[in-house]
Amino acid sequence: MERKGRDSVKAIQVKVFDNDLEKAMRILKKKIQNDGLFKRLKLKKSYEKPSEYRRRKQREALRRQRIAAARSRYR
Repeated sequence: MERKGRDSVKAIQVKVFDNDLEKAMRILKKKIQNDGLFKRLKLKKSYEKPSEYRRRKQREALRRQRIAAARSRYR
């Protein structure tokens, strides 16, 4: 079972068909964005105060709860 956290590494792969690199790059960028890699890199670039960290984590948890509630409502 793969562990989530700092040590987990997930390989992102994109297959190139008919030497269409532009399409492969668009797909790769979308996969990276959906994975949240850009967001994590941006957060690591600069220092985040502990109070800002707690506030961000709370916002993320509330967002996850809203999404889960919306999903459960429509199922």
